[in-house]
Amino acid sequence: MRRVRQFVGRLRKRMRGDDGMNTAEYAVGTLAAVAFAAVLYKVVTSGAVFGALTSIIQKALA
Repeated sequence: MRRVRQFVGRLRKRMRGDDGMNTAEYAVGTLAAVAFAAVLYKVVTSGAVFGALTSIIQKALA
């Protein structure tokens, strides 16, 4: 049990020292968000998904 408490204590110290993302982490995070948005755009604008969304909206408005 003591080893677990020591480990948790060290982990808390490391977590407290992190003030946020640095520039490289922002760049990677931004790149990942843009890539996800591009994939999501492609999926949503595909024929099958577009047709399904259109029919759902038409049914909701009818």
